[in-house]
Amino acid sequence: MQLLGKGRIGAIQAFLHRHWQRLLRIREKLRFSEAAFHLVLAGGVGVIGGMVNLFFYYATESVKLLFLRRPGDIVEVGEMMDRSSRVLLPTVGGLCAGLVLYWGLRLVRQQGSGNLLEVVVAGDGRLPLRSGLIKFVSALMTIGTGGSIGREGGIVQLSATMASKWGQLAKWPPYRLRLLVGCGAASGIAAAYNAPISGAVFASWIVLGNFSMNLFAPLVFSSVVATMVSRSFFGIKPWYSIPPFEFTSVTQLPWFVLLGVACGVLGAVFLKMLHGSEEYFGKLKIPIYIKLALGGLIVGIIAVQFPGVWGNGYSVTNRILHDDFMNEEFPRLFLLGLLLAKLLATLATVGSGAVGGVFTPTLFLGASLGALFGAELQYLGVAHELPITVFSVVGMGSMLAATTRSPLLAMIMVFEISLDYSLMPPLMLGCVVATLVANRLHSDSIYTEPLRRKGLSLSGEPAQAGVPTEQAVGDLMRAPVPPIREVATLNEIADRFLTSPNNFLPVVDGKQQLVGIVALQDLKEYLNAGSELSAVIAYDVMRPPPPCVTPNQRLLDALPVVLASEQRNIPVVNTLKENRLIGALARAEVLNLFSEAIAASNKTAD
Repeated sequence: MQLLGKGRIGAIQAFLHRHWQRLLRIREKLRFSEAAFHLVLAGGVGVIGGMVNLFFYYATESVKLLFLRRPGDIVEVGEMMDRSSRVLLPTVGGLCAGLVLYWGLRLVRQQGSGNLLEVVVAGDGRLPLRSGLIKFVSALMTIGTGGSIGREGGIVQLSATMASKWGQLAKWPPYRLRLLVGCGAASGIAAAYNAPISGAVFASWIVLGNFSMNLFAPLVFSSVVATMVSRSFFGIKPWYSIPPFEFTSVTQLPWFVLLGVACGVLGAVFLKMLHGSEEYFGKLKIPIYIKLALGGLIVGIIAVQFPGVWGNGYSVTNRILHDDFMNEEFPRLFLLGLLLAKLLATLATVGSGAVGGVFTPTLFLGASLGALFGAELQYLGVAHELPITVFSVVGMGSMLAATTRSPLLAMIMVFEISLDYSLMPPLMLGCVVATLVANRLHSDSIYTEPLRRKGLSLSGEPAQAGVPTEQAVGDLMRAPVPPIREVATLNEIADRFLTSPNNFLPVVDGKQQLVGIVALQDLKEYLNAGSELSAVIAYDVMRPPPPCVTPNQRLLDALPVVLASEQRNIPVVNTLKENRLIGALARAEVLNLFSEAIAASNKTAD
């Protein structure tokens, strides 16, 4: 009986063990892959983007009601105001926006870069939340009081910042934080313009510079979710209403080649003038709130004659698309004045340091240039069969392509905000020509130029992920080896070595710039020293900074540094110019990746 009992117990144990192993295998199959997990995260970021768009809309309306004392479109309200009010309102708004920046950023102190591209290209994907909220409030003040700047900038910035903060709280690695930033940018654009494809393409091409499916799929998912959240509140009505027109004749195409050239020239001039405006305001030795007030004053003075320059230009662009300004006594002269007025107003607003985007003002400039171009052709007795609206729409896309250097994004954006496919042939032609001309006259886009000035290099083509030769340092970057300050004493350094597995410790100054490294073997002669060496600090015993790598470097380009290094964790700095320590690259992991790639290629060859 006892033997029988033991056998029964053994059978039960074997039964339970088999089923337990089966449950473990089932759980393993049901476990989320990283790609599936990224889709879940992207969906969450999409909800964030849609809600940020909703909040931004009502917050802007509240600011307009506070300053304007009446609801409605800001341009229509401005047209009903007297001249002194048109001057005063954007000036006061600029002052308030500047005070928010001045005191707000002082209160939260320096928290790192808030530039989306910079934290992706040369950072670890960390966007500071507190300074992001300060800039968001400042953007509300500028937009709600007539500043010539787009609302999409604030929406994209806050969406990406909140997505990044989510990842920071979860303590996710840098590659995932950068993906969350991209998803935030995608959801912001998609929600702001009701344009899911444009949101995904913008984040892929402009922000992440990568169209590989493991990144593009989350961006698409985030854009779709953000769009649907936004549509549940605002509906699916297109941003711009365009009268239908059937484009059927190939003989009409040359006009749009010329329009593309004109938009390319204007786009390059706009970028050069924008840089010049920022430099001019930057040289003024006055506080930021005075600069923004000065920018608002310039906008107000222009608005005395052209109140249409107030705001992002959405309503005025719609009027241009419906030929409303052709009823003016001198329509071509009025369109030229409106174009120049909006150009100067945007330069003053952006150059003074206002927070916001330039997408919608760029569309305004393109629409007015296209309308002026079409009106001039018809005045000369040609192209009478083409409505002015056709030139306005093509001008919008071409101008956007000239400033972003992304014709694909411009084509898709104009299609999504108009929901009109009939004008795609001339639009495609104009966008491509404008991009080529603008690139010839000015090498950088509106997004890459600020990075170039900081010494950051961008690859010309989007990267493809998957193999080591196509991956970047940032894809593998970890948190840096905890550094020591240059004034650390020998006892502090010894304690760090005793509690750390590393044989090298990076040394940084007060600005987190890498100034050297301390090697364990260099301290051996000091280990038996007495109190006579208590005054020796890290600066006295450190070596010069070792060769470093940057996040945007390809692994293949960084391989010589990896091979030559004697450190297990190679320092990663934001740029070789600033040399600020932001991460580490595991030497063994890089060498293992290349070894696997070589082994795989040898098998393929066999």
